[in-house]
Amino acid sequence: MGSLTASPLVPSKLESSSLYQKQRSLFHYRRCPKKKNLSIVPVARLFGPAIFEASKLKVLFLGVDDRKHPGKLPRTYTLTHSDVTSKLTLAISQTINNSQLQGWYNRLQRDEVVAEWKKVKGKMSLHVHCHISGGHFLLDLCAKLRYYIFCKELPVVLGAVVHGDENLLNQHPELQEALVWVYFHSNLPEFNKVECWGALKHAAAPSSAGSRKGEEEVETGAPSTEQELPEACRVECECCFPPMSSIQWSEELPRQSGGGHGAQEGVGQQS
Repeated sequence: MGSLTASPLVPSKLESSSLYQKQRSLFHYRRCPKKKNLSIVPVARLFGPAIFEASKLKVLFLGVDDRKHPGKLPRTYTLTHSDVTSKLTLAISQTINNSQLQGWYNRLQRDEVVAEWKKVKGKMSLHVHCHISGGHFLLDLCAKLRYYIFCKELPVVLGAVVHGDENLLNQHPELQEALVWVYFHSNLPEFNKVECWGALKHAAAPSSAGSRKGEEEVETGAPSTEQELPEACRVECECCFPPMSSIQWSEELPRQSGGGHGAQEGVGQQS
């Protein structure tokens, strides 16, 4: 009798143990892809193609006419990226949209890009600002990597501006020929510089990985190394607008001279 009562219990334990093992194996099997995905995403961001996807862009017009020429009304772009949804948000307004930059995560990452149109001595140009390092030590540790990522992703940023503000550019197609000046803000002299990326229509075009518009000859009649950062008149005039930069944090770094490869060391106060 004892053997008869014991025999059903053994398969039951084995079956339960077997089921437990299957559950464990399934549990581990399902988690592994998540870990792999987490490791793949940064690699794709660093080495994958920089391609603008219009479906991932959200555009906000805040107090500006979508066709008013920026030589008469201040026009500023604030672009942020969500690592959770992989979507971009572009705010078009007269000043930086500070509400986009709130929260500890944004202050930690500092991956926003802000830009503004400027008319200097009658010529329009787009001035783009990126924060490379400074503020906290984590940014300083990965300054070189951040500089590389910003350079690589800049065509995506400019593509978002061109697509999001297409009514303005269709109304004033000459703005596509305007030069793009990129200000890299850093507490490290190596990355604290200004680069000319050529005409907007070329700078916003998809580029190969590692390509730097600031180090190439652009189709503007002269190599980028011969371009000089435009400086506004020091007295009140009609050929420069706006009279003051709407990007106030661009004044944090002093102006210095020098630089090559289309770059000028230091970020000017009149950025």
